[in-house]
Amino acid sequence: MAARPRTHAIDVPSLYQKLDKRTGKVYYQYRDQRTGRFHGLGTDKKQAIKVAKELNDRIAKQLIDHYQNILDQNAPKVARQGISTKSWCQRYMKLQQERKSMGEVSENTVKQRGYCVKVLDDRFGQTGIKDIDTKSLAKIIDEYKAQGKMHMAARLRSTWIDMFKEALHAGEIEGGVNPASATRAPRLKVARNRLTKEDWPALVASAKKQIFPYAINSLNLGLTTGLRRQDLCELRFADVKDGHLLVSVNKSRGRTKLAFPLWLTNPLIGMSLGEIIEQCRASGVVSRYLLHLSTKYSPTKKGSPVSAMSLSRSFLKIRDESGLVWEEGSAPSFHELRSLAERTYSELGFDTQVLLGHKSRKMTDKYHDERGSEYVFIKEPKQNVTP
Repeated sequence: MAARPRTHAIDVPSLYQKLDKRTGKVYYQYRDQRTGRFHGLGTDKKQAIKVAKELNDRIAKQLIDHYQNILDQNAPKVARQGISTKSWCQRYMKLQQERKSMGEVSENTVKQRGYCVKVLDDRFGQTGIKDIDTKSLAKIIDEYKAQGKMHMAARLRSTWIDMFKEALHAGEIEGGVNPASATRAPRLKVARNRLTKEDWPALVASAKKQIFPYAINSLNLGLTTGLRRQDLCELRFADVKDGHLLVSVNKSRGRTKLAFPLWLTNPLIGMSLGEIIEQCRASGVVSRYLLHLSTKYSPTKKGSPVSAMSLSRSFLKIRDESGLVWEEGSAPSFHELRSLAERTYSELGFDTQVLLGHKSRKMTDKYHDERGSEYVFIKEPKQNVTP
């Protein structure tokens, strides 16, 4: 006699089914192997299997990490095999946080290095840090290059070079060889198009159609000051003092300080910096920041500063809805406003090296105070006087 068919048979570990005789429905439960407790997953078999498999994967990884941490505390094992890559990744990121607190690196640098460290952790988390060789690192870098992600490949290599350099310094790898340094550096080719003066009206028209006031305000502030995204996001109304907008540039970790006069006007806009700031204030929302959210989005609140990523996304939407087309190379990003600002101000006779805060020997000589407490004031260009 044939066995009765199992219409509800499942073979996923830790997933159980229970028949409710009153309703005839089958309910699914997941048993957490760490605690022994059961958790209901409803009556949808496919969904229950999907959730159970994901939980199994996550718990298995958590248990492996837990056991690895225990092994990492075993002094004889550490002396023989070295610490795991996961443990070194954690120590390295803790070191980055310490460097950030001392002003040696920026928050953005720490975030970018965190992404690169995670890639290494995901691939070699349970491998000893001193067992990772150049071939293994080169394979990952080549994967990103094959996908056309040349900048990410370069960022991975740069971060890993620093990471293994610190491991050498800490004595976690031997032989004095940095395996990341031996990999070939990706060749970066800038294929991004420039913004032109002819593109500006279309961008403005598109920005005015956006529902968020910071869309048009970010364009105007970006072109008027030539500042980078992060600097724009941190501008506060309190930074306006004595007829100037005072800015400590993030990329120089605050050592480069610029003072933009409120009369500063980019010819493509026709509005002074002071007028643009008043336009930012007219959003109807109380905020300390020039570029701020005018609506509430969880977990952010009205008046919160706009993030650099939001500025990029806003610009992409403005650009894509402007009708502008670039046939060759990649389309311009928000950063191209900085280049357009330099070109337009250069035509007016401004010292754009000072305006953009670029470093050079001439610029360095302006900072007599080693603490960099003095602001470099943007001055009106000298007019050509005909004899």
